[in-house]
Amino acid sequence: MTFCEKIKAGKFVITSEIGPPKGIDVKEDLENADLLKDRVDAINVTDLQSSVMRIGSLAVSRLLKERGIEPIFQLTCRDRNRLALQSDLLSASALGIENVLLLTGDYPTLGDHPEAKPVFDIGSVQLIEVARTLEEGRDMKGNPLKGAPKFCIGAVVNPGSDPLEPEVIKMGLKVEAGAQFFQTQAVYDIGQFRKFLDEVKKNDINTVILAGIVLLKSAGMARFMNKNVAGVFVPDNLIKEMEEAKDKSAKSVEIAARLIKELKPICQGIHIMPIGWDKKVPLVLDATGL
Repeated sequence: MTFCEKIKAGKFVITSEIGPPKGIDVKEDLENADLLKDRVDAINVTDLQSSVMRIGSLAVSRLLKERGIEPIFQLTCRDRNRLALQSDLLSASALGIENVLLLTGDYPTLGDHPEAKPVFDIGSVQLIEVARTLEEGRDMKGNPLKGAPKFCIGAVVNPGSDPLEPEVIKMGLKVEAGAQFFQTQAVYDIGQFRKFLDEVKKNDINTVILAGIVLLKSAGMARFMNKNVAGVFVPDNLIKEMEEAKDKSAKSVEIAARLIKELKPICQGIHIMPIGWDKKVPLVLDATGL
């Protein structure tokens, strides 16, 4: 079964991600992806993650496809106008890439080319609508296509947003636009995630949610995220565990596995974001029995 078939069938799915390198040497990234082959259902390829210039997500997605790994092609509104966005979606389909994750993208001032001009011609909800329109055989202006693409459309949501209601309302708009699954921002507070799920239910949103897991590297990283990453809260007890651990790597794997075990009964999947610790993902999966 494909990733899309699995989520439609209600199966529990696992995804991970790789961040393409700054350059054309993708050997290590592909080797890391090979470690997860047959262990995860799909692998995200980030699109100029953190607004840092890198090799493109589309090229690396195709390389994963050639290795028998299902990619999820990430596409942001930050760098492209509506012409380029539509063109890249068509290009992905022509290359056999069905899974797409459509998102707004980080602002360029956060990256290594802060003087770069942001595009944001359309937003993430509209981009999802665009993908659906292309599937119907038309472009944004209603012009007919010579051959229509087929996508499995994903979107993102932040369950730790404060206030939470606007985030859930936007999530509902993404579902109406055509989103079939959601990957969330990092989850460390299970209680907050349950509140998010309650809000989703209250708004009658029926969709597939993959809870995000980011591997903690240190107590300092946890404090940095608490201070600088909107909607992410690492509880004090987890910070203390990382601070006191002699083997930070092993403790990180242990915490991630524990969170996944708690999340598994209440969501439809897990999205693991290793942030450079790609080789730790198989250890996390081993520790969870997944």
